[in-house]
Amino acid sequence: MSPFGLAFLVGVQGVVLATLAARLVGGRTRRPPERPMRDGPELARVGATVSVASAAEAPAAEPSVADVPGLTIVVACLNEVERIGPCLRGLRAQGAPVREILIVDSGSTDGTRALVEQAAAEDPRIRLVTDPPLPQEWIGKAWALQHGTTIATQPWVLGMDADTEAEPGCAAAVLASALREGFDVVSFAPCFDGQTAGERWVQPALLVSLLYRTGAAGDPRVRPDRILANGQCFLVRREVLLAHGGYEPVKASFAEDVSLVRHLAGRGVPVGFLDGSRLYRVRSYRDVGQMWREWGRSIDLKDAVSSLRRWGDALLITLAQGVQLPLLLWLALAWPTIPAGPTRSALLGLTLGLLGMRLGLLVALRGNYAKRGLAWWLSPLADPLAAVRIVWSSVRRPRRWRSRTYG
Repeated sequence: MSPFGLAFLVGVQGVVLATLAARLVGGRTRRPPERPMRDGPELARVGATVSVASAAEAPAAEPSVADVPGLTIVVACLNEVERIGPCLRGLRAQGAPVREILIVDSGSTDGTRALVEQAAAEDPRIRLVTDPPLPQEWIGKAWALQHGTTIATQPWVLGMDADTEAEPGCAAAVLASALREGFDVVSFAPCFDGQTAGERWVQPALLVSLLYRTGAAGDPRVRPDRILANGQCFLVRREVLLAHGGYEPVKASFAEDVSLVRHLAGRGVPVGFLDGSRLYRVRSYRDVGQMWREWGRSIDLKDAVSSLRRWGDALLITLAQGVQLPLLLWLALAWPTIPAGPTRSALLGLTLGLLGMRLGLLVALRGNYAKRGLAWWLSPLADPLAAVRIVWSSVRRPRRWRSRTYG
């Protein structure tokens, strides 16, 4: 390689490393994972502390759970008979402050409704509702969440996916987190469970691509147009959301969670993203093939960013994940033929620095996986595949999701 080409590679690697370091540096001081709050009085004390701080006066009496604002859980579902059982089990295990659980079904035909009706007969908080016919330009999940939020009776609404299983005390913990941090909207990263070896190899590489594009979870310095969100556990103050149009501003988004939180953050709404790996588990896909297809519909976040940003991020992921291992292999094979000097040393150092950053992220994410194993630890080898998926997703608009086809 010519000296110019070598210097060009050094410059590119330096820009990539500096960009990622600036985005991820806030992860060093992020909050630890939120823990379940099974003690109702503990939640009451959190609420009382927040009230005292805002009113600057002492509480009149010992706080009680009755003083805590109520919460409605909303689950959007369509033909989820294979996954909604653990979800219902987790929801029924929630105590205060959950006062209402709305399962918004969009016309399931596979036995989902029967499972929900059985759970409703055993827990009076559970109510099966059917959303109105899907309007044009709306994605099904956003429409179901809009309907559930509109008819909810409590001041806080917690959206959870049908493929989640909440630990006892999850709902109390997410509400306490919002009250403590002053968030009107906050979502939580999950613990991934039940993955096949193929998923444990590919999925972490895709997850890292999100962090490379958005920054560290829980970092308050993240710009509103880069903040991350997760609709699997998504808490909102109902009146705030409805005042900003509910889900209508993101009605056509396949990444409605990220699109919504960025829309609200841009309007000055306090939003947050925290680690919920101890609060709930998620089993989203049957195998690596389904994960590759389903997560691919939104992994590029095309609905939450401009075209210029989307392609800039795709280029960053290509440089940060797609070429690092091939570049390291090339350096190992061509090392004797590359002219010795500071440029060669700088290229090797920057490449090893980027790979070291990637391994550091893998270690930092280990708590978000119930099972790891050899396939998970080898997931950096799947980084080139993740880069390919981001680019492929960026050029294709999804047409099908959860048995629905969109124009």
